[in-house]
Amino acid sequence: MITTARRLDIVQEYYFSHKLRQVRQLMADGKPIINMGIGSPDLAPAKNVIEAIQNAMNDEKAHEYQSYQGLPELRQGIADFYKEQFGVTLDYNLEILPLMGSKEGIMHISMAFLNEDDEVLIPNPGYPTYESVTNLVQAKAIFYDLKAENNWEPDFEALEQQDLSKVKLMWVNYPNMPTGANGTKKLLEKLVAFAEKHQILLINDNPYSFVLNDKPMSILEIDGAKEVALELNSLSKTFNMAGWRVGMVLGKAEFIDAILKVKSNMDSGMFYGIQKGAVEALKLEKEWFDAQNEIYNRRRNLIFELADKLGCEYDKNSVGMFVWAKLPANVTSAEDFIDGILLEKHIFITPGTIFGSNGEGYIRFSLCVKEEKIREAIERFEHPS
Repeated sequence: MITTARRLDIVQEYYFSHKLRQVRQLMADGKPIINMGIGSPDLAPAKNVIEAIQNAMNDEKAHEYQSYQGLPELRQGIADFYKEQFGVTLDYNLEILPLMGSKEGIMHISMAFLNEDDEVLIPNPGYPTYESVTNLVQAKAIFYDLKAENNWEPDFEALEQQDLSKVKLMWVNYPNMPTGANGTKKLLEKLVAFAEKHQILLINDNPYSFVLNDKPMSILEIDGAKEVALELNSLSKTFNMAGWRVGMVLGKAEFIDAILKVKSNMDSGMFYGIQKGAVEALKLEKEWFDAQNEIYNRRRNLIFELADKLGCEYDKNSVGMFVWAKLPANVTSAEDFIDGILLEKHIFITPGTIFGSNGEGYIRFSLCVKEEKIREAIERFEHPS
């Protein structure tokens, strides 16, 4: 009998992969589903970004294999973007590696730095891929709590009481997904100091900096961060390019070289036209971010109305592409709650439990839903069928 690798025994299918099959089946059965679960931007990239990929089709090198390190002008564009937006200086030849989306970077980084049985600090709640990739490379996931009473920040006193001798890597994510906590410069300084003290590689996953956020930050702004930290970023959310799969990892050359060893054995370079489009996206100015945020702000206000209908509590000062809402105290299961809404109201909302045990009692709404659809969802609760 042909069997699968043992590593799959401890990895589950990604929640949205199997849940969306149910959603699609309901839609196929004629149910008017409103999907508020997925953070997939429904807005278009800027016109000049689309024109750049179209024009690139006529370039002589458009259809050849591309460099594993991406086009020099893309790396320079990333360096310029980080300098302008964060005040961070990066060597475009040595300290920047474009990725086919930041999600692949989670795998590449883990393969480059983790050995079997190394330990990895993972936020709870947090992005499920941190845990699944840790399991796939046969390292050990060690969860650290993020809680509302601590502003969804790590409890450093609790961390210091743990045995950290086997911890090799720590995932952090500010602005935070799913909670929308923005984080502060003081928090980033604490994280860098913690990583330096314990010689842990710190990775800040940073794709939400410019969504409903007046104070974008990079962990690489912090003094000494390059010695212990990497940053992942992406054009998916900020520039409405989720399906283009353009991300990046940034940090000191030694770290980037290690990741490149993995990446160069796993793909043959990003499509030329997509890179050309990404170059143009990185040149967009403040007006682009302001226009996107006007749309998201209107949507968020409507989501707040919907959350009120459900008796939820939420933080109006949260940032990013989601609204993280606390369920009423009498609700005992977030998953049962959203399943009931899916079947009765035909609205799909994400249960907080998919992000970890500290997500119990919470649900997450996506802002990637048109205003008229959010209004329709509100009306479904005002006028029960």
